[in-house]
Amino acid sequence: MEDYEGQEVEFWAKLAEDGMSRSSMLRRSAAAAFGLTIMGSASTAFGMSRAGLAPPQRGSKEGLAALVKAAKKEGKLNTIALPPDWANYGELMSTFQKKYGIKITNDNPNGSSAEENQAIRSLKGDSRAPDAVDVGVSFAIAGSNEGLYAKYFPSTVKTIPRAMKDGRGFWMGDYWGAISFGYNQNLVSNAPKTWKDLLKPEYKGKVAMNGSPLSSNSAVSGVIAASLANGGSLNNVGPGIDFFAQLKKAGNFIPVGTTPQTVASGQTPISIDWDYNNLAYIKEFPAARWAVTIPSDGVYGGYYAQAVNAAAPHPYAARLWQEFIYSDQGQILYLKGFAHPARFNDLAQRKVLPKTLLNALPAPSLYAKANFASIGQQTRASKQIASDWPSKVG
Repeated sequence: MEDYEGQEVEFWAKLAEDGMSRSSMLRRSAAAAFGLTIMGSASTAFGMSRAGLAPPQRGSKEGLAALVKAAKKEGKLNTIALPPDWANYGELMSTFQKKYGIKITNDNPNGSSAEENQAIRSLKGDSRAPDAVDVGVSFAIAGSNEGLYAKYFPSTVKTIPRAMKDGRGFWMGDYWGAISFGYNQNLVSNAPKTWKDLLKPEYKGKVAMNGSPLSSNSAVSGVIAASLANGGSLNNVGPGIDFFAQLKKAGNFIPVGTTPQTVASGQTPISIDWDYNNLAYIKEFPAARWAVTIPSDGVYGGYYAQAVNAAAPHPYAARLWQEFIYSDQGQILYLKGFAHPARFNDLAQRKVLPKTLLNALPAPSLYAKANFASIGQQTRASKQIASDWPSKVG
């Protein structure tokens, strides 16, 4: 590993030299390039084959200037399924564009994790393909096993908790949150405080969820949380599926996926969603008089993961995006969007987290009871939902 890292630093240093032509750089770094070539599907990636050299698998502070230079030459970054009001992605994307002068094209903003992976498959070799994705962990695992992602370790990887990253480098957790209830106080007189509350007749035709658990990680997490409150566990989400079947039978659960538009219009008076989404709606839609509670009888926390497309049309920009997201600046922007950044503990220990942002979050005691599923448990939950949800809930 030490020899590999030494070759990589040398590679970046040569790439950064002023006035060096591409052909000269390739000749002088042939040995390093051999050590950096990514085997498998990544070696035939669209962007990499154009460059004639695979981008590095590991970021470093020494190589950042060269990475920026290479990414600026590409000039574009394709993202997908990043709603501007989700975890403050709007500001994250605008800040990245201003900082590096690289234009972002964000396709299908309200897409699901499943659709993100599908876009990598269907657009392989196309300049419109996503360069990076932000997916639920179960989808990240599936994408890694399928060979959809390239290995990349951001330079701050050591401060990302071990439980939130793939040891092989195919994906890294970027932020986490807890499942919550958001509700429109104009349409909901009494705040639902527990999962069992949602079964009350007063909530008929008012309870929605962010997407379908057959394709959306946030919805899968909602089912897991419901399971914890109804006799299930992280190893058995059957009771959660049964709860939603009961909620549908009572007429309370509506087949409308929550979006910012449905919140603003009042179409989804109660939304089961991540806390950072529901908390963001408070300021975004003041007319809705949106409020948020974290259910006391089933507190579930989960995180999303970033991954680089193995066939990214802009491979250097994709890696620069990772460096930005996992930098102090990027992580604090997540916190500004009410999401807990992956490197939260490291930032807190170094006392670089703004107190105003910390004070804007719900009380820490509400998160103390949060349960986090292991990778294996999340995978089993997704399989159980895929098997039982269609027949029991529809």
